[in-house]
Amino acid sequence: MPRSLNRAAAALLLSSTLLLSTAACGSDATQSLTTGSAASPSPSGTFEQQKLAKTRFVANAGLAAGATYQWIVKPYRAGKFKKGADGRTFALVKAGLAGAFTYNRLKAAVNNAKGDPLLSKAVAPLSAGIDSLKDLGTKLRKGEIDAADVGGLEGVINGIKEAGKSAGAEVVDKVPSASQLSGG
Repeated sequence: MPRSLNRAAAALLLSSTLLLSTAACGSDATQSLTTGSAASPSPSGTFEQQKLAKTRFVANAGLAAGATYQWIVKPYRAGKFKKGADGRTFALVKAGLAGAFTYNRLKAAVNNAKGDPLLSKAVAPLSAGIDSLKDLGTKLRKGEIDAADVGGLEGVINGIKEAGKSAGAEVVDKVPSASQLSGG
């Protein structure tokens, strides 16, 4: 009997110690978070933020470029958007989703570029071109796209790729999955 009592007392003592030390650590962590000392980044934090900015820029711009080529440029050149073409409606719906997706990813890429000074300067002149694509998805779904629209879209994508390359963040086309394209 005394042996089981000793075990129970040891278990109670151990759990109490763990509970008190966890509570003490929690209050210190909360206190250090509220002091604001974490708000000022260290030099290595800035480097990490810049590295992540480039990585995110490359990922978002690559997805935009892949969606543009796969579901807008390629079908347009194949004549899928012309009236009477087989699969026109489905091609236009996919192109509409791809247009909205492309606009969204390009805006995200420009936002990511703000984290890196060199990339930010390279991408800044392209903002107006990206803003002009705002209604691209709707225009595509309605079948109101022409060669000038496709050329303008390709120009923006090529501009983003060149800006990334000049800043050391080379963009490679990456075709998004259907769930990414539909926002899932």
